Amino acid sequence: MLVFGDSLSAAYGIGAREGWVTLLEERLKREKFDYSVVNASISGETTSGGAARIEEALSRTRPALVIVALGGNDGLRGLPIAQMKASLSRIVESAQRRGARVLLAGMRMPPNYGPQYTREFEAAFADVARRHKVPLVPFLLQGVADRRELMQPDNIHPTAAAQPLMLETVWKGLRPLLKKPGDR
Repeated sequence: MLVFGDSLSAAYGIGAREGWVTLLEERLKREKFDYSVVNASISGETTSGGAARIEEALSRTRPALVIVALGGNDGLRGLPIAQMKASLSRIVESAQRRGARVLLAGMRMPPNYGPQYTREFEAAFADVARRHKVPLVPFLLQGVADRRELMQPDNIHPTAAAQPLMLETVWKGLRPLLKKPGDR
């Protein structure tokens, strides 16, 4: 399994062992799913950066499943939504061409980006998921972003205490995609 994201998946500001991706790997083992997890998340990554490096990551890891959790940095930089959608589509298409199942994790922007941008930004993830027929976790930080005590002082990155909640959010979309040894 390949987790392809940004600082929210790279455990920015907390210990790597505390991040939701490590917690995911532990849960998969505990529940007897035969997946190893490669975290190819990079702090500061945009969707265009991800699109530029997806082929190498897929070649190196040959995943059965890819969790795409990019887009937050595009939004924080106010990048064009059409550009973000095109890059997310390239990432999803690359994974699908190699036979990997894909889960797309969405993001939201704070209201100070304006109602039109925030609305279009959020809708972009649903549009990409629908277009490529992949499941969507609508908001990676569901139940986290609106709770100040779960955010680091920068109010962008979640604390270690938030990581289990993030895992639960991802797990709801991921669980139907998982196969145990012997499943068809």
